[in-house]
Amino acid sequence: MENSSSAVNVAEYAGGRSANRSAHTNGERPAIGNEPAIRGFEPASVAPILFMNGTAEPIRLGAAPLVCGLNRTADGGHRKDAFMAILAHELRGPLASIRHAVCLLSSQSAGTSTRQKAQALIERQVRQMAQFVDDLLDVSRLTTGHLYLQRKRIDLRTVVANSIEALQCTIDERRHRLTSALPAQPVWLLGDPCRLEQVLVNLLNNACRYTDAGGELAVHLYTQHGQAVVRVRDSGIGIAPQDLPYIFDLFRQADTAASRSSSGLGIGLALVRDLVELHGGSVTAASAGLGHGSEFIVRLPAEGVDTSSAAD
Repeated sequence: MENSSSAVNVAEYAGGRSANRSAHTNGERPAIGNEPAIRGFEPASVAPILFMNGTAEPIRLGAAPLVCGLNRTADGGHRKDAFMAILAHELRGPLASIRHAVCLLSSQSAGTSTRQKAQALIERQVRQMAQFVDDLLDVSRLTTGHLYLQRKRIDLRTVVANSIEALQCTIDERRHRLTSALPAQPVWLLGDPCRLEQVLVNLLNNACRYTDAGGELAVHLYTQHGQAVVRVRDSGIGIAPQDLPYIFDLFRQADTAASRSSSGLGIGLALVRDLVELHGGSVTAASAGLGHGSEFIVRLPAEGVDTSSAAD
């Protein structure tokens, strides 16, 4: 695989992320059943989402075959109970940190440096809790059919570069060695740039989380057989063979000491799978086993791709 510095790719292709996100926040969802419309929505900007049978009727994913992994397994109730316990634990940690930081800010003896550190701590923990809530809301939207894609023609290189940029601070803090390879030509496809960035940020964040400090990460984008392919690889803890078939199930976490010590609600990969499938694509996971790293491969329909194109 031909690798190049991620900084070069980010500098060349990053941009427009805030504009893409504003399309969601400024938009308005149309009325659904008895639910009122939400102001500011532009119907022309939202492409219809197809059922798995190819029809373009207004989609309610709860009634369609495409639903989250909780409904795909028989032990969903048990895992949901376990998830609630994990959620309580994950929220307790940030709240305790915020409480400690507030105490520091309230102290008369706290200096400028201490106050700045306390403020930064609060900001980090609030962002983490906000991400938990956003993921939970997305799960709810997917299972009830209220998640909408705002499709447009995009260059996937920009999405990949923005995803790397979003996690660059985390990568630097953990001293990970990141290599990335993006093609020289645009990789056009019809998709929701915010949701696709959510997919790649989730995968890259998992790679950071489950890879020890100083480990290696790689992101590779190329086209092959009419598809855009993104591979996210790490040298981290890997995935046990018995966990691979269930890795995308909702509320599922690998049962290893290393994975239990890392934060996570067990919903990120389920969101990744369903968001990719909404784009007409697929995502797979591969690992040689515990201690041998892992790789996630996202495949999406690309526009005007030479079917002879392939990865090196």
